[in-house]
Amino acid sequence: MKSYDLVVVGAGSGNMLLGPEPGPLRAAIIEPDRFGGTCLNRGCIPSKMLVVAADAARAVVEARRLGVYATLDRVDWPAIRARVFGRLDPLHDGAVAYRRRNGVDVYPSAARFTAPRMLDVGGEQLTARQIVVAVGARPVVPPIPGLDTVAFHTSDTIMRVDEVPASLVVIGGGVIAAELGHVFDAFGATVSIVQRGPRLLMAEDEQVSARFTELAQRRFRVLLNTTVTAVAPRSGGVSVTVERDGRTEVLTAAMLLVATGRRPNTDLLDAAAGGLEVDGHGHLVTDDTYQTSVPGVWAFGDATNHFQLKHMANAEARIVRHNLTHPDAPRRLPHTLVPHAVFSDPQIAGVGLTEAQARRRGTDHVIAVRRYADTAYGWALEDTNSFVKLVADPHTRTLLGAHIIGPQAATLLQPLLQAMMLGQSVDQLAHDVLYIHPALTEVLEQALLEL
Repeated sequence: MKSYDLVVVGAGSGNMLLGPEPGPLRAAIIEPDRFGGTCLNRGCIPSKMLVVAADAARAVVEARRLGVYATLDRVDWPAIRARVFGRLDPLHDGAVAYRRRNGVDVYPSAARFTAPRMLDVGGEQLTARQIVVAVGARPVVPPIPGLDTVAFHTSDTIMRVDEVPASLVVIGGGVIAAELGHVFDAFGATVSIVQRGPRLLMAEDEQVSARFTELAQRRFRVLLNTTVTAVAPRSGGVSVTVERDGRTEVLTAAMLLVATGRRPNTDLLDAAAGGLEVDGHGHLVTDDTYQTSVPGVWAFGDATNHFQLKHMANAEARIVRHNLTHPDAPRRLPHTLVPHAVFSDPQIAGVGLTEAQARRRGTDHVIAVRRYADTAYGWALEDTNSFVKLVADPHTRTLLGAHIIGPQAATLLQPLLQAMMLGQSVDQLAHDVLYIHPALTEVLEQALLEL
């Protein structure tokens, strides 16, 4: 049995735990797939590189509202795909070589616990003084009759297809459906989205979710309050049987994308053998320093939280890295705010309480909503759909939540997020800060002044 000071299981954000050199530590990292995890290989980064290309294609089509009449001559999907993965794919081999060159053992096999702080990795037995579990998550594949008879895609595979399909059915109405629906529609596919709930992006503020759904219905065929009951192969693609309002309908498409959520990979670890406590959602239970129920075993990222956000995993990795070497002075995340963005068209970003959450909790609150159309830059954009919505505490005069739908939403959220994390008041933001005219940030200023 090989013995280490530190073993990291998972080379997504887990790879951040190891410095340029391990120093005196005897360290190993275990990754059965590719270094960089979901974000680098099949998530955040490749999808956003595709979104930028899709935005460019959409800009051509949408330019006529500005008096610019242009045509989209061609979308070169192989070139777009090559730009993305030609840049990303070589990073794996470089990362493995770098670790080995600096004295870290790399195991390209799956790991499972055989006892507390003991692992089986491809038949080899390892033990370590400290183990960090950062195994990430994978797509959920729902038990739909017939799904195993068709060549469906998930977010893991669809970004590498050989050609843009003529038509695409997406099962699910969350972030992946919104972003990849935008991508393939912009590149020429006819997109249908099947959503069980009454709106798309149900986790967003209800007003934002409703506006996004309204706009999506102008681009895609959106079936709400609809259940998929069966899937079957057909000549040239798939057929998807759905039920809504007590009626059955059959959708046909060249390609099927299943985007019904993601699950932590902890079920592949034999956590029970390792003595690790798991919650009802499959996440490893940790304390606020990210130590699990077994001393010396830590966990973070998708393996232990519900956020499934790279920036959250990175922040947690920095905490864990400190706590591994400073057991007498452990750190905790200094905040509970977790911002997010959806890189769809329109873009969405949010943080903190939604209006509905504030009502359900009985939290005193006031609301301000300002349209992009109320600003000079909104006039320049000819934007009549986008808005900023702020939720504030009337007693402390601080923001409880911020929700944006429209161009540059993820960037516009940042000053509001910074203010919330640093405890700045609405009064300070509204009156003590200059907002460049006629930049789009004036929509923030107007909403704050309204509050």
